[in-house]
Amino acid sequence: MIERPYFLMLWMVGILINGVWTRELMFVINTWPFTAATDAGFESLLQGGSSLDAVVAGCSQCETDQCDGTVGWGGSPDEDGHTTLDALVMEGGRQDTGAVIQLKSVREASKVARAVLEHTYHSVLVGENATNFALSLGFKSQPLSSQRSINIWEDWKKANCQPNYWKNMVNSTTKCGPYIPNLLTDDHHYRKSSINRRNHDTIGIITLDRHGKMAAGTTTNGMNHKIPGRSSDSALPGCGAFVDESVGGAVATGDGDIMMRFSPAFLAVELMRGGMSPKRAAEESITRISTKYPNSLSGAVIAANKDGKYGAACYGMDKFPYSVRDSQDSAKTRVVEVDCLS
Repeated sequence: MIERPYFLMLWMVGILINGVWTRELMFVINTWPFTAATDAGFESLLQGGSSLDAVVAGCSQCETDQCDGTVGWGGSPDEDGHTTLDALVMEGGRQDTGAVIQLKSVREASKVARAVLEHTYHSVLVGENATNFALSLGFKSQPLSSQRSINIWEDWKKANCQPNYWKNMVNSTTKCGPYIPNLLTDDHHYRKSSINRRNHDTIGIITLDRHGKMAAGTTTNGMNHKIPGRSSDSALPGCGAFVDESVGGAVATGDGDIMMRFSPAFLAVELMRGGMSPKRAAEESITRISTKYPNSLSGAVIAANKDGKYGAACYGMDKFPYSVRDSQDSAKTRVVEVDCLS
């Protein structure tokens, strides 16, 4: 007959082996030192939320905080002075995706993107129809402009609409539009990017919950003075974010007009699938782009695998900071800074 204390000890060991008392692996990783967003996502996980819940919680926090003026309402006016929002969420099982592009009049872009995922068979909704979809589900109509965004636009107009995103047009480098094509030039050079954290950027988030489920997402208000109708890379699956929980996830940030051509988040995940570490996958993904645009690219990629390993790489900046909170030190969000490739 087994003695009671010995039996209890075996029972406790069994609990530990089965993970009831072990600390489940969880993490939230996001671009830039947007630590309030990291904390919001991780607190969602601690309260039993899913990886997708954590993505939306983190993105929503940044939308509310108007992180650096580049996320949420009240920033990055287009040429007409209007602020619009782009957002994406993706779950890591079947890559089910919801995204909105050029969302107007609704501030909760990441929640609308989740509604696209959960309430439609589509993946992306765009413009006025994305707005109508959100309003039909009860999202509140609110202005997206702020006094700050109005001031940015007015100052830009006073500066003869410089800089702007037109090329091969008459007077586009000296005056405001409308412009007409300059048939005597054919400029294929890409100018040095003016993109940085303060005038355009995205929060991209990768999450892992206690059940091993992963998700990823992004939200942004795009570029200052963009041509109306422009889509960011953030809301395009595989560009701004991609996740496959059998491997890992990745997010990208920076000059989206260049980066979207290379699907850097998708590439990073596929490189991890092939055996690369997250850091090497991020480096290779950003290098694929910088090789083509060595004098103009400004961007970064973060990659994380299903085992909790992560890394990042950047180009066109001195350093790139990103935020991490995981179950190894669940009480504290860390800001990690990487030196950029040259």
